[in-house]
Amino acid sequence: MWYNTPVSKLLGIEYPVLQGPFGGNLSSVKLAALVSNLGGVGGYGAYTLTPDEIVRLNQDLKQATDRPYNINLWVSNSDVPRGGVSNAELDRVKALFEPYFSELGLEMPEKPGVTFPRFEDQVEALLYTRPPVFSFVFGIPSADILEQCRRKGIVTVGAATTLDEALALEVAGVDMIVASGFEGGGHRPSFLAPAEASLTGTFVLVQQIRERVRVPLIAAGGIATGRGMAAALTLGADGVQIGTAFLACDESGAPAFHRDLLFSDAAKYSVLTRAFSGRLGRGLMNRVAREVSGREKDLLPFPLQSRFMSPLRQAAIAREKWELILIWGGQIAPLLTYTKAADLMTALVTETSEYYRALPGDLT
Repeated sequence: MWYNTPVSKLLGIEYPVLQGPFGGNLSSVKLAALVSNLGGVGGYGAYTLTPDEIVRLNQDLKQATDRPYNINLWVSNSDVPRGGVSNAELDRVKALFEPYFSELGLEMPEKPGVTFPRFEDQVEALLYTRPPVFSFVFGIPSADILEQCRRKGIVTVGAATTLDEALALEVAGVDMIVASGFEGGGHRPSFLAPAEASLTGTFVLVQQIRERVRVPLIAAGGIATGRGMAAALTLGADGVQIGTAFLACDESGAPAFHRDLLFSDAAKYSVLTRAFSGRLGRGLMNRVAREVSGREKDLLPFPLQSRFMSPLRQAAIAREKWELILIWGGQIAPLLTYTKAADLMTALVTETSEYYRALPGDLT
């Protein structure tokens, strides 16, 4: 059967489908548990959560499903230099964004602070709770952390945007690797080279990694249908991770306006930009991303840029000024069809089975 892959066998699941773990309150226990209960692996992006919140999240997920689920963290969650940012840097970003704040009648923010929990503290809570799957982006945890995961039976999944990153993850001893193509929505989780230099497409990246890496491989980016999943498996992936299509479902943590825009004509155009967070990420094209393009040197490092933009985002949402906020989503958004996660999972499995059934030898 096509779905009996190294990914499904290692995770003990029916279908090698992972739901992308969304950060910024876009994940939900409801969606993660539903995908797991339907035979895939639900995911929850926890990089902003405190250790106590991670413990509570794991409890909620355990109560909602008895199947494998994934908690995701960022190995590197700050690009702020040790000395912080200067007043001159703050003045440059204020000058760049003053027209947008003025348009909404907002005062310019003061210098933002960094309050994210430390990755090491988050991992300590994660090791204590022992989720079935621990995925991570923006780097590789220490050898000690990975060894503790092995001893506790936690499957580890690292994200690679280049072949070099995949090789580094394999040497580190991760259990599985996500090949993250530039088509995908959300942040580019590059860690060995700048994100702008790590923009290989999903299907090329899958083939590059498959030739050199032996651990199970998961394709991510630009996949939302059974045909896309079958294509990824044909090219050497052992499973897929699907983000935008699940984000658009009613069960996700995305607000209604976000989900609606992913089904609108606006979804035909997406952009990679640092304007809203300070790290390169893909969302729907908007006026701010277009006008700030080429001025990246004037932005604050992550996560200060996110904090700086927060008042503008809140005011723009209240006034439905979608051109002033980033609607996270991938290039596949124009092909989205389903608003219910169960319907999406059913379609993925049915379409993939139909593809293989039509092949000589019938692998269904």
